[in-house]
Amino acid sequence: MTDQTQRLRIDFISDVVCPWCVVGYRQLEQALESTATDYEIHWHPFELNPDMPAAGQNLREHLAEKYGATPEQSQENRARLTELGAGLGFKFAFSDEMRMVNTFDAHRLIHWAETQGLGHALKQALFAAYFSEQRDVSDAAVLIDVAEKAGLDATEAKAVLDDGRYAAEVRQQENVWIQNNIRGVPAIIFDNKHLVTGAQGVENYTRILTQLAQMRAA
Repeated sequence: MTDQTQRLRIDFISDVVCPWCVVGYRQLEQALESTATDYEIHWHPFELNPDMPAAGQNLREHLAEKYGATPEQSQENRARLTELGAGLGFKFAFSDEMRMVNTFDAHRLIHWAETQGLGHALKQALFAAYFSEQRDVSDAAVLIDVAEKAGLDATEAKAVLDDGRYAAEVRQQENVWIQNNIRGVPAIIFDNKHLVTGAQGVENYTRILTQLAQMRAA
């Protein structure tokens, strides 16, 4: 019999510039609240565009180039995400000037924040900085400011970014998920063994959590 006092472990693999990761997490969060699930969440790095140059790329141009999305499809997707986000208490503020950027430094900072017990807070703050405030989350000054507002020490955050700290650890984590055939995000692993991909919706997450609770009680 599983010890029901043990928290449900949730490993959430995502990128800070992935809108469906925001939606998926917010949907999961509602399901966790409605089922009164006792859990702990761990955020893991995944780069949608690991080869993105420092200058970044216009988001619409990037989506057209990478996925073949037409301007009409891009607009429909933005409208859908904006509506979904609003229903989940998150503001998507898309604009024609929005850029896809490199997120490796953001992941390094999140890794450091995890060691300070503030990885979750920083992850949420970076989602908001990029999607709600249209800030450049590849820019060191922006990252330091967001980290400080999330409760982290600004001087130490700058040191982490300046000296390349945690680069090897982040690369290793990214490679682990790739080796485990995770090619897109969000990807969520429950209890170290149950993989769920994509933003599933509150109802489906609720069903999953209920099934997991039953399995853990058996």
